Amino acid sequence: MLSRTADNLFWLARYMERADFVARIVEATQRLASLPNTYSDTGTEWESALEASGAAEGFHETKAAMEEANVVEYLTFAADNPSSIRNCIESARANARGVRTALTVEVWESINGAWIELKRFEKDNLASGRYDRENLSRFLEFVKRISLDYDGATHRTMLRNEAYWFSRLGLYIERADNTARILDVKYHVLLPQTETVGGSLDYFQWTAILRAVSALTAYHWIYRESIKPWLIADLLIRRMEMPRSLIACYDNIARFLDEIGKSETEPGRAQQFAHQIMARLEQATIKDIFKIGLHEFITGFVEDNSLLGQTISEQYLLV
Repeated sequence: MLSRTADNLFWLARYMERADFVARIVEATQRLASLPNTYSDTGTEWESALEASGAAEGFHETKAAMEEANVVEYLTFAADNPSSIRNCIESARANARGVRTALTVEVWESINGAWIELKRFEKDNLASGRYDRENLSRFLEFVKRISLDYDGATHRTMLRNEAYWFSRLGLYIERADNTARILDVKYHVLLPQTETVGGSLDYFQWTAILRAVSALTAYHWIYRESIKPWLIADLLIRRMEMPRSLIACYDNIARFLDEIGKSETEPGRAQQFAHQIMARLEQATIKDIFKIGLHEFITGFVEDNSLLGQTISEQYLLV
């Protein structure tokens, strides 16, 4: 496979996964902002949304006030935010056009149809000229749906070959980064200093985070306990049953890199590095993670995950 084709497939999947994640972040933040005593006047919740999506620095450069309408606009339709939902879907479609012949009809239609519908939402957003929660809710549901459509079409219709493996690599690299970021932001940014860990606000914030990654039901099935931060960390880091957990993502990343590397005489740098990260996740216990510090553990993971993405690019994707 041409490296340019592999690069398009890799980033197509990353952009679709990122759009879904940003939609979930906005939805979860709305829930948090509606809770009593969440210090919404300080912008804590919306600051956390920007931090989780990696858009905080760009937003602050706009000099806009830290208000719900401004942050939502920046995360959804802003043309100057590379990670806005609008730009993610547009970039995904551009990458899909570049590899149209490598995609099945179903995969292409899921992306192209999403782009066409996005334009309608964008037109309505510009025409309204004001922040409308009801329209936003419909838009966020649309984004989550098209992500599922793309994911399902890819899984059910594409041959298990390099095209499929590179697209899955992109998805799981992005998903691992997103899960780590939302876990870290909750632990260090969201809870106001005047609140206590384990308090009522902490409980509702953790519940909103679990909802954001579609893990609330899974949490109760696995642990059958009330919400506890260390168990949530266990679920999102170490539990293989949880599709968005770090270890589940890396189980898939290592497997797909092994498939791609079968034609090579020995494992490449990307394969070796992915297995090293996987081994660290397998060996880590929640006690060890909290002893190191959850923030420190997550920061190290995000850096390693980013480095793996760069290594994959250098090994396979650079033209």
